[in-house]
Amino acid sequence: MAESKIFGVRTAPNREDQVVDFLMSKLHKKPDCGIYAVIRPHGMRGYIFIESPSIEEAEAALQGVSYARGLLGKEIPYAEIEHMLEQVKVEMNIRKGDIVEIISGPFKRENAKVMRINKPKEEIVVELLEAAVPIPITVKMDAVKVVRRDEDSSDESEEEK
Repeated sequence: MAESKIFGVRTAPNREDQVVDFLMSKLHKKPDCGIYAVIRPHGMRGYIFIESPSIEEAEAALQGVSYARGLLGKEIPYAEIEHMLEQVKVEMNIRKGDIVEIISGPFKRENAKVMRINKPKEEIVVELLEAAVPIPITVKMDAVKVVRRDEDSSDESEEEK
């Protein structure tokens, strides 16, 4: 395998996920398309990173990708983006009854109410707020962010549902 390099890709603002999805589907259809990895740093708008053996292969892989605006001019040293990639274990502050936004997966950008928490598995059971029929959905704790919390509610006061 050739030595890989990391390149920055400019994207349309707030379209980073679509570019990542398109590149991943391209990777699954054609594993030799010239991309080894796609990196979407959380909180960084307008840019993603790709790992590729050369700038030419990276440019070829980006051909026809919607919302991709082009490569940054030079390779990015790993040390410059390493802090964006490290897995940081954060104690999740999610409680039963919280209103959360799902930030990944098929229900992305949907708001839901927390019904149950399984800390050992790092999963929560939520019900979508906009659904016609409330269906419990299990998601990973890191796939949600708390958007609203009733400060006076305790775990016991939410038992009515």
